[in-house]
Amino acid sequence: MTSKFETDTFINDLERVVQVRAEVAVSLNKIADSINDAEIIGENNSGKLSLERDIEDMRVASKNLRSGVFRLMVLGDMKRGKSTFLNALIGEKILPSDVNPCTALLTILRYGSQKKVTVYFNDDKPPQDMGFDEFKHKYTIDPTEAKRLEQDNKQAFPNVSHAIVEYPLPLLEKGIEIIDSPGLNDTEARNELSLGYINNCHAILFVLRASQPCTLGERRYLENYIKGRGLSVFFLVNAWDQVKEALIDPDDEEELRESEGRLRQVFQANLAEYCLVDGQDIYKERVFELSSIQALRKRLKNPQADLEGTGFPEFMAALNIFLTRERAVAELRQVRTLARQVGTNTHEAIERRIPLLEKGVEELRSRISSVEPEFNQLTTIRDQFKTEILQTRDNQAHKISDSFRNYVLKLDDTFETDFLRYQPELNVFDFLSSGKREAFNTALQKAFEQYIGDKFAAWSLTAEKDINTAFAQLSKSAAKYGQSYNQITNQITEKLTDEKVRLHPNVSAEEDNAPSWAKWAMGLLSLSRGNLAGFAMAGAGFDWKNILLNYFTVLGVGGLISAVTGIFLGPIGFALLGLGVGILQADQARKELVKTARKELVKYLPKVANEQSKTVYDAVKECFDAYEREVSVRINDDIQSRKSELDNLLKQKESREVNREAELKRLRKLEEDVFGQLQTIESAYNNLLSYYS
Repeated sequence: MTSKFETDTFINDLERVVQVRAEVAVSLNKIADSINDAEIIGENNSGKLSLERDIEDMRVASKNLRSGVFRLMVLGDMKRGKSTFLNALIGEKILPSDVNPCTALLTILRYGSQKKVTVYFNDDKPPQDMGFDEFKHKYTIDPTEAKRLEQDNKQAFPNVSHAIVEYPLPLLEKGIEIIDSPGLNDTEARNELSLGYINNCHAILFVLRASQPCTLGERRYLENYIKGRGLSVFFLVNAWDQVKEALIDPDDEEELRESEGRLRQVFQANLAEYCLVDGQDIYKERVFELSSIQALRKRLKNPQADLEGTGFPEFMAALNIFLTRERAVAELRQVRTLARQVGTNTHEAIERRIPLLEKGVEELRSRISSVEPEFNQLTTIRDQFKTEILQTRDNQAHKISDSFRNYVLKLDDTFETDFLRYQPELNVFDFLSSGKREAFNTALQKAFEQYIGDKFAAWSLTAEKDINTAFAQLSKSAAKYGQSYNQITNQITEKLTDEKVRLHPNVSAEEDNAPSWAKWAMGLLSLSRGNLAGFAMAGAGFDWKNILLNYFTVLGVGGLISAVTGIFLGPIGFALLGLGVGILQADQARKELVKTARKELVKYLPKVANEQSKTVYDAVKECFDAYEREVSVRINDDIQSRKSELDNLLKQKESREVNREAELKRLRKLEEDVFGQLQTIESAYNNLLSYYS
């Protein structure tokens, strides 16, 4: 694909993905319907095959495909042109770009047949619907006011959680959902809120400004919330056209090249480390120079306007490739794996049932009794894997909570050096002036919030890596246990039917034939809620990061900051009063402030470390407990379904004469229906691959 890329191409590719998703979703539902109908009929014939889990998985996967969207989160500091960029992206001036919109209000833009805004609140107040004009008037503030609120460490709209804007736009209709976040220099609590959304987005669009290359606040945010977290980030250097406008002679081509060259070097020096994926440099596919205002002007005059020279064609081409060729294909690959597994389960259940139809009641009862030792072996495998998961849980919970405790206790070792850079604007003389003391206290608290937030973010990244390593090992164990489990289920089939397990003709012998529960535990199946972002364990529907985040959000901002700042900012104040007016140099005053803060911090660190490490312990424990619960449920379902399948047949044979020929015909028809839909899924998946090859 060339760099010349128009919006229509993006929308057409998104439409293709939507169509394939819909087609596959229909097939998944048809598979579920076929199995469900067969189970209802079979209840009064040879008995159910006990495929309830497969029916449920098909319906969940189908629902997720139909509701699945590509979530893009727009991050950026104030005055970076985020609203102008978004308006240019969607082709209409929806968000106000003359002032900073919704400074402290996270806004979700999604498709709706009617234009509507719904504001959600933090308290028990019900959501409020309103028009666009009312929304802009009520929840938009001037940048100057936003800056003042930031300095006072206050939120513009503290009682508001977020807003959802619905709009009938083609880009949104094709499955794009855009999340516009508050400015990066909002409160630490808002940064944590944004982090929660980041974890559930497919890509981050980080908006920078050419005239302000990588400020301290932007570098801080990238270092603490983006780096090392496996996120997909597109860096958009906005207002690139202003580079030329800032020149003494805008027509001097050589001066323009030199100026742009220097800027590119600055951005590459700051952003290169965030554009490495598995050791591969993808800087050119992730950093784009945009002129959003020019693109918006063109699109407002003509929605089909050529955006050449604005940077949008190159950016949208890269975003299109990422979403439709990488993420969509990954999503459909997992759904195909799930459908194949259900097909295999159905085939094997039928292959076990057919030879047993001709067996008498006594012989059938004897054969079922003969495989009881093998079923006991299956429960042993379950218990062994469960024990390993719980041992891993205990080890990781202790290890990581101890790591946190030690980390907190050692904060005082580097505090004086670390904290200096968080309070360059603090003026101790303001504290000594009663009229300015409140402002000083607010600034000091904000500095501490940033310091604690940064320190916690650095530690949490290490914790995430440890947990990820532990789950990777459990994934390998799941493969090992799954192989043993399969060997035993094959033995059960052979003892019951006197025949070896035969693969369906449409199933490759090379394909991973691990049982469904093992594939889930290995991360080969996804039953996530229509979201492809941040695949945990190579794409499993189980997302431990969200569990961790729910705990750490409370700890990181609510718990840790309040625990630290609340207990010793007061004593610092009393200590500062004792400094007197003899300190005449600002640098010396700041150093004295830091020393005083460190003395007070040391007093309370043990208490904070011990209390908050319990939260860390519980968070890590819950990650593995949730995994163990799902694994155990899935293994239990599999064992029980195999037993029920046999018991159902025996019960029917004890109560009536089973028409073998009619049952054979019915079961073969079920298999034909399931694999017919499976072939439709395979074709849809392969056609999408062919289109993008």
